[in-house]
Amino acid sequence: MSADGRPAPAGAGVAPPALRVGFAGTPEFARLALAAILQAGHSVPLVLTQPDRPAGRGLKLQASPVKQLALEHGLALAQPRSLRLDGKFAEDAANARQALQQAALDVLVVAAYGLILPEWVLTTPRHGCLNIHGSLLPRWRGAAPIQRAIEAGDTETGITIMQMDAGLDTGAMLRMETTPIDPDDTAATLHDRLAGIGARLIVQALADLADGKLCPVPQPAEGVSYASKIHKTEAAIDWQQPAAALERRLRAFDPFPGAVAEIDGQALKVWRARAVHVEGLPGHGTPGQRVAAGEGRLVVACAEGALELLELQLPGGRRIQAREFLQRQAASAG
Repeated sequence: MSADGRPAPAGAGVAPPALRVGFAGTPEFARLALAAILQAGHSVPLVLTQPDRPAGRGLKLQASPVKQLALEHGLALAQPRSLRLDGKFAEDAANARQALQQAALDVLVVAAYGLILPEWVLTTPRHGCLNIHGSLLPRWRGAAPIQRAIEAGDTETGITIMQMDAGLDTGAMLRMETTPIDPDDTAATLHDRLAGIGARLIVQALADLADGKLCPVPQPAEGVSYASKIHKTEAAIDWQQPAAALERRLRAFDPFPGAVAEIDGQALKVWRARAVHVEGLPGHGTPGQRVAAGEGRLVVACAEGALELLELQLPGGRRIQAREFLQRQAASAG
């Protein structure tokens, strides 16, 4: 009934029917999406997440954020080490297959799960699998789209909801939303913003699916790029690179794996820096050399320009400002 007492139009104000939604995800990015799906009223008969991993100083096994949320809501859980039926952990995969079949899913939502989904997973749910991907596809297909977008100097990125197929992030696009990459964004800040967008978009996509209104759009053939996995070996700062590129890399690698450098004989992590111009100052022409830039400033020459280090961390210590680091150095020397 409408506010003026007349009958409401057919379908007005009626929520789309709830779906049986399976969920596969592991980190905080995925937890937000699962929370939104539950909030939207969908049934979640099964959650897949990575096995518990050692974490912290004591290396105690720790449940993933997705597992913690699933346990809070009493959801059925599976934590296979692999989904390959012919691999080392074939028994895990077979048990997961049985759980998926018994769940009788309408759809499986996948967000930063961490395992490759074989064909049998993609075809088990009635409507297949939807993926929440942290880039504007087809740019930055692959494992680390958030970090690689910052590192490359992209000015915008976003979330793509994709119908999964057998390729690497090649499926048809269902929904997309763009967000700018701010000059001071780190992987952490951009991750949090994208996680919120992804949680909202997947609920919208599920509503479209329930209403029969999904409109798959094939990805364009142009503009494809790949976001390779981030490795700890990339942490070392190469002063032979331009300062602007190093500044972006520092932001892309915060919080993992961080950037590592040796300054005045001390190995430390560099968390925040800015590219500066140092022409005419002593030492500016030798990459890796300290530049005389004034009291309280720590500036290192690069192949192009120089990098002023702003936030550092000594082994076992906390993050500190460069000025505090220099004060400690002076006190030790004295």
